[in-house]
Amino acid sequence: MKMQDRYDPAKVEAKWASNWKMRKTNVRSEKELRSPKRPYFNLMMFPYPSAEGLHVGNMYAFTGSDVYGRYQQLLGHTVFEPIGFDAFGIHSENFALKQGLHPMDLIPKNIENFTRQLNAIGGMYDWNHTVDTTDPRYYKWTQWIFLQLFKAGLAERKEAPVNWCPSCMTVLANEQVIQNLCERCDSAVEQRLIAQWFFRITDYAPRLLENLSQIDWSETTKKAQSNWIGKSEGTIIRFPIINKKNNSLEVFTTRPDTIFGATFIVLAPENPLVDTLITPEQKKEVEQYQERSRNMDLVSRQKQTKDKTGIFTGSYCTNPATEEEIPIWIADYVLMGYGTGAIMAVPAHDQRDFEFAKQMDLEIRQVIYNDDLSIPDGLTEAYTGDGILINSGPFNGSDIHLSKRKITEWLAERKLGEAKINYRLRDWCISRQRYWGPPIPIINCESCGCVAVPETDLPVELPRVDRFKPDASGISPLARISDWYETECPSCGEKAQRETDVSDTFLDSSWYFLRYPSVGDQDNPFEKEITNNWLPVDSYIGGNEHAVLHLLYARFITMVLKDLGHIDFEEPFTKFRAHGLITRNGAKMSKSRGNVITPDAIIAKYGADTFRTYLMFMGPLEEGGDYRDDGIQGPFGFLNRLWETVASAQKGEDLNPTVEEKLHKTIKKVTQQIPELSYNTAIAAMMEYLNTLRAGGRAISTAEVEPLVIMVAPFAPHLAEELWEYLGHNESIFSGQNWPTFDENKTIDSVIKIAVQINGKLRGTIVGPSNMTQADAEQLAFQEENVERHLEGNSIKRVIFIPDKLLNFVI
Repeated sequence: MKMQDRYDPAKVEAKWASNWKMRKTNVRSEKELRSPKRPYFNLMMFPYPSAEGLHVGNMYAFTGSDVYGRYQQLLGHTVFEPIGFDAFGIHSENFALKQGLHPMDLIPKNIENFTRQLNAIGGMYDWNHTVDTTDPRYYKWTQWIFLQLFKAGLAERKEAPVNWCPSCMTVLANEQVIQNLCERCDSAVEQRLIAQWFFRITDYAPRLLENLSQIDWSETTKKAQSNWIGKSEGTIIRFPIINKKNNSLEVFTTRPDTIFGATFIVLAPENPLVDTLITPEQKKEVEQYQERSRNMDLVSRQKQTKDKTGIFTGSYCTNPATEEEIPIWIADYVLMGYGTGAIMAVPAHDQRDFEFAKQMDLEIRQVIYNDDLSIPDGLTEAYTGDGILINSGPFNGSDIHLSKRKITEWLAERKLGEAKINYRLRDWCISRQRYWGPPIPIINCESCGCVAVPETDLPVELPRVDRFKPDASGISPLARISDWYETECPSCGEKAQRETDVSDTFLDSSWYFLRYPSVGDQDNPFEKEITNNWLPVDSYIGGNEHAVLHLLYARFITMVLKDLGHIDFEEPFTKFRAHGLITRNGAKMSKSRGNVITPDAIIAKYGADTFRTYLMFMGPLEEGGDYRDDGIQGPFGFLNRLWETVASAQKGEDLNPTVEEKLHKTIKKVTQQIPELSYNTAIAAMMEYLNTLRAGGRAISTAEVEPLVIMVAPFAPHLAEELWEYLGHNESIFSGQNWPTFDENKTIDSVIKIAVQINGKLRGTIVGPSNMTQADAEQLAFQEENVERHLEGNSIKRVIFIPDKLLNFVI
């Protein structure tokens, strides 16, 4: 094969994109899926096909994952790297409404554009195994998963307070509310009580938390999930209600040691007990306060800095420790989503309670004392530190940590409390009162209640509706189509109605990785033999914005499917790493700043391989980097020099000794850095090696350049294929176990520099052979003029010697 004199990226990339497609290089055949050799499932979070297309930040993430997959392929694995589209949801629906388009027309165009861009970047995607969550052939199985949870008692319909956006006209998760505003449209968010479908993920809280110690994930991601699950070990305490025989009010607390300081009770405004506790005199004010609370979002209610408000119910209960009557209030800083929706207020030792007590002129009784406090009473703020109990009856003088267990046992003996583990995690609300999503496969019958759609009737297809804009009623647009929702009950045959809410897009993405290998199977969501061959996913790379919800929901669904006998593993992703973010000239990329970069023009000018290499050169993948327009010149020059070097190389196995040593060091460095996702340092090492190779103007052998071509391949796959072919290879560079090996002995410097210190201060440097002895190092050091001058007249007390690194004289 004859090479062109000049590197032409467009020509090279068009050739190899065509070859990969023709040869099905990246497609896993049925035989490979069923009998793979060293299978490796390399997964990137599938994209949301927005109308804007993929930008540089997206390409950074996709390239980072693809580099890792191609590296595994070069190690000899059979890599399965599928791709798909998370295409349902409110973003596309809102954009369609704004543009006057229908989502069913918009999404296929978006997917077509994303497919073009992903092909242009040179990803090794298996396009024969792709998913589109809006395809009935996919969401048929999303609905099937819902039914499995429903039949297992893990899906239930219940009323619950939710964040409601009156503009988007749908429920919002807490994470979608920013300073009481909807993150999508900036409308003020209110609270509503709506009957919705929930998955009982709380049943799995202990397991979801415990398994975090067993999976190879980024520590920041595991910590985020752990905090979200929020395990709390505490005590349930019962406060008997005055004038309500045999009735008591339960609270969960992690501080039973402070029970003697509980001077009032606070309920969440939406707590159902409130209605039974309101006295006639307080009824009007309480109901007005409840209405005001409904217009607040849950995030704002939890803010520590906001002014405290509340209202007295008119009722009292008994503190089980002091046997004193204490008032029952309601306040918006208490939520139904945690514990029992009621707290025992200990204002002396909880800042929110302290502020509330000051505002309402309620008693503040100190029960913890520490010598650091100048006086035992008269606190100016809540004291939350360590100490001993005071004003606590038989427990006076006890350490607060030891007293938690003792007081819990004391309450349990009197049947007024018991130890309890609680979790911050709430059940997963999957109902959405919008149009663009998979219909929930339930039929509501007056006689039979909620009835599952028979599996043989799946999918329940989303009808094309021209008037799909939501309204303020909170009712799904599907509820306007009587021809669609009117049906018969599968159980009794009477008239019934379909569920008109659609399901959350997080459900679509909670299982997509299971579908990829079995995408051609229309009779099963995932074929057992193939699933066992490829799952769980070996490596998953995605955005940190999904570190909690998407990953948590995927773990939950996987655990449920295992428990129900559908799969044989309970954790979906063996390894997960979150990629960093890209800035531009030091500023965050955003449309409002006008600094978002689309890759098309860059690829057209420099080629996909240069673009890929530059993106990976900006910094460690997990940290991100800063995109500067002129920064691409370095990688572009590097690939051009590599092209020239291979073109001029002479066939042969000879290796220059200096080049050979640098080569083995480079192979070692790159082999270590790619698995750590430190792609930037791997590329830097290859650039250094190429400089060494070209230094001196000597003849270069193919044996010296061929390993470099292989190491470059994950980053610049088109170029590497072209150079590999030129070097005389008929098969794709990714077709076998081609990754180069290194000799550890050849990575050790033959001559090294050792720092010489006196009392820890640098006084000189010695040069000598690698692995020299301490005696040899000292002899060389004594010959250094500056070292000799600082040692003169002093006795050496001891010598610290670190081979090949440091010699320190202590005088």
